[in-house]
Amino acid sequence: MERRKKTVANKRKEEKKTLYFATLNDCPTSPRKMRTVADLIRGQEAFKALGILRYNARFSSGSLSKLLKSAIKNYEDKTGETAQPGTLFVTKLFVDGGPMIKRMLPAPQGRAYRVRKRSNHITLYVDKKVATTEAKTNN
Repeated sequence: MERRKKTVANKRKEEKKTLYFATLNDCPTSPRKMRTVADLIRGQEAFKALGILRYNARFSSGSLSKLLKSAIKNYEDKTGETAQPGTLFVTKLFVDGGPMIKRMLPAPQGRAYRVRKRSNHITLYVDKKVATTEAKTNN
């Protein structure tokens, strides 16, 4: 049993070596608000996405830009080459719900309202997109 688990774990570890990603856990923003910003950069070129996040007024764009910079750095560390503008793209971006902190807010007449402070987990993948340029021939 142990040998099989070890081989599966090693296989999974080898597959992760070719993926370039960064994760952020327990980000103190609601997943719904983070997804609105994440939809802006999904599928974009990495440096263009950094520009979009830089001038976005949302609070969650700051943590998402830090995560994107981290994913670009992970790509550079794993491949040994510098990321060039126009070659690196945001391929996948997941925003999942994280743990919820529950608090009570005092209300009139001895009541209390429940306040749920939400958090999220973000996973961001970057990768090279091979551009196929076909030579246009003039007849």
